[in-house]
Amino acid sequence: MIVVFAVALAGALGGGAGAAQAEGSRSSSYDRQLLFYNHSYGVLDRETADAIEHSDYLRDFASFQVRTTTGSGGQTWTGRYLMGRETYLELFGVGDLPGQDGVLGAAGMGLSTERDGDLATVAERMKSAGAAPVDFLQTRDFGDGVPVPWFDALLTTTEYDAFQAWAMEYRPEYFADPRGHTEPASFPGDVGRERYLSDDYRTHLMRDVTAVHLAVTEDDLADTVPLLRAGGFAVRALPGGGVVAECGGTTIRLDAVPRERAGLQRVEMSLNRPVKDRHVERLGHSTLTVGPGAHAVWTFTDDGDR
Repeated sequence: MIVVFAVALAGALGGGAGAAQAEGSRSSSYDRQLLFYNHSYGVLDRETADAIEHSDYLRDFASFQVRTTTGSGGQTWTGRYLMGRETYLELFGVGDLPGQDGVLGAAGMGLSTERDGDLATVAERMKSAGAAPVDFLQTRDFGDGVPVPWFDALLTTTEYDAFQAWAMEYRPEYFADPRGHTEPASFPGDVGRERYLSDDYRTHLMRDVTAVHLAVTEDDLADTVPLLRAGGFAVRALPGGGVVAECGGTTIRLDAVPRERAGLQRVEMSLNRPVKDRHVERLGHSTLTVGPGAHAVWTFTDDGDR
């Protein structure tokens, strides 16, 4: 979650990165992928958010938690989390976040590095493409009033309509803090997603997010494309507006829409084991369909209070 400190930065820094629309079907021109899908979040209507928070099924389906986090500047947020092996999903209800970030249809997405130092390369790539990424250090307070460096971030802009994407790189101080319950490094410079997340996913069905579909405004899309390209994603334009970004295990689709239609649309997930039967779980105005096979799909509608 990063949107909370973006609000504070906007007033101090003014305008954001230069916009760059997706062009044709051009793929990434970089040999090595530096950024990978980490997590995304969406703000849902209150009925759906409450149904998710109190769902017994989700607690069996995924490594599920409702958690309040204290970040930079003492900002706090309470999210509903479905945690996988390397990726996760973060869900809010209307009003759970301040200002425009707590309005129905607001959303965001974090892309993270796997190797220490790659974030600096992403920043260089973005600047070479004419973008102006904004640096930020996110911290976490575990309750003792002493913030621990959590991750470095690159914002694409500090002014956005309803969607913000960012790049992030976990800090060694966070991995060194036992309260983070992280895993040992698998190689020198390992700052990866699998190291950050716990292995509790193994005792549940959900394994990882394999695809995410969000509807965003044209301006928000334009701010996001340079980040995707700099991270090494293969980005292709969709007829009628929008892009699909691939590489790294999770497919990202961003449709260009008017603000009133923006928001989280669909999430696809892999399972730790195949299931024989199809299970449909209605959660407020959303529907989670699990199986048959080792696949699940969660769709979110536009019903609810805007």
